[in-house]
Amino acid sequence: MRIIVDSHIPHIRGLIEPRAQVLYLEPDDITREAVQDADALIVRTRTRCDAALLDGSRVRFIGSATIGTDHIDLDYCDSHGITVRNAPGCNAPAVAQWVFCAIHAWMQARHISSPTGLTLGIVGVGHIGSIVARWAHQLGFTVLPNDPPKENSENGDGSFDVIFGPKLHQKNRPYFTLVELQRRCDIITFHTPLTRDWQWPTWHLCDRAFLDGLARCRLMIDAARGAIADNEALLDWHGDVALDCWENEPNISRALLDKCVVATPHIAGYSAEGKQRGTAMMLEALNDFYHWDIPVPTIAAPATGAQEVTLDGIAASYDILADTTALKTTPTAFESLRNHYHHRPEYQGKQEGR
Repeated sequence: MRIIVDSHIPHIRGLIEPRAQVLYLEPDDITREAVQDADALIVRTRTRCDAALLDGSRVRFIGSATIGTDHIDLDYCDSHGITVRNAPGCNAPAVAQWVFCAIHAWMQARHISSPTGLTLGIVGVGHIGSIVARWAHQLGFTVLPNDPPKENSENGDGSFDVIFGPKLHQKNRPYFTLVELQRRCDIITFHTPLTRDWQWPTWHLCDRAFLDGLARCRLMIDAARGAIADNEALLDWHGDVALDCWENEPNISRALLDKCVVATPHIAGYSAEGKQRGTAMMLEALNDFYHWDIPVPTIAAPATGAQEVTLDGIAASYDILADTTALKTTPTAFESLRNHYHHRPEYQGKQEGR
């Protein structure tokens, strides 16, 4: 049994070795030649898992210690008997932390003293978006969630009760259209997967037409996937931008980087607890697939995020402008800044007496 593991996945070394031979490789070294005699891969988003990588190999399991799977050709894997597992929600509190730190930094830059009177549109209310919605409502933002798949699902309304509670629906309307978000929101943040061939494609969902239709939006946020927002269109838009995810990473647009009020190298979800959850979910997936009993560590911080929050408390938990300065100072270091990022602690919530 031979397993290849991305060398930048933390908290995993030594745990699989009792069951398999493990080879830890840099993402660029996870090549077609390297995986030919591998039985399983544990990767991040930097490894594109498709025919070019997998043809002729004996790989039958791919685990991605990340929330997304757009770097994996799921149709190819399905047709070739390859099981795919990812780590949905593992870094949701960290991304929510990033979003509100970005909003706080923007509010300070624009001399906005309070969330009261600000309307926040949230496109996608899954693991991350639901935490963003819950925290935003608690902080005093008016919240307009948008999620067509959930809205059209059998349990759409009920699922939203988990976010706000059944008494907090705004005029009994749990979801809002993109047109309503365009018309009413001061801030819009995206938290969707990246999809093209789907009933609700998200590739360039934030395009020139979407931006041209904005009536009052002043801040656009993308901490989901780079291609959800057309980066060239964002560059020409008159409003402010906060980006963690970019098109053409790591060769990002320098002009757009200069424009951004907050700019980080795809590290919004890089919390210590989030990485621990991602690795734990990979170990659970391996146990399930191979019928192993590898011990899985327990993570104390809940994946649902803090229950009681303050905006100042969230902002104090993470210096997002330090990460912004680092990327703006040395944009060519995008990949290095990401790979060697010091995983920050998640925001633990309002403390007693504070």
